Amino acid sequence: MGKTSAEVKDRYNKKAYDDVRVRVKKGQKEIIQKRAEQLNKSVNGYITDLIEEDLAGSDLLEE
Repeated sequence: MGKTSAEVKDRYNKKAYDDVRVRVKKGQKEIIQKRAEQLNKSVNGYITDLIEEDLAGSDLLEE
């Protein structure tokens, strides 16, 4: 039996990405979601962009 699409995606994601869990105070999640929507981004995309912008000014990124 072949692999399901979800299994293939999960295997790729485990190989290609690291997971980072972020905890915010109650109520902050909704604010973050609204801001991401205003910018036409996903919450993940919004947070990732903020982190990349901050790291761009450092010597930590290998570009």
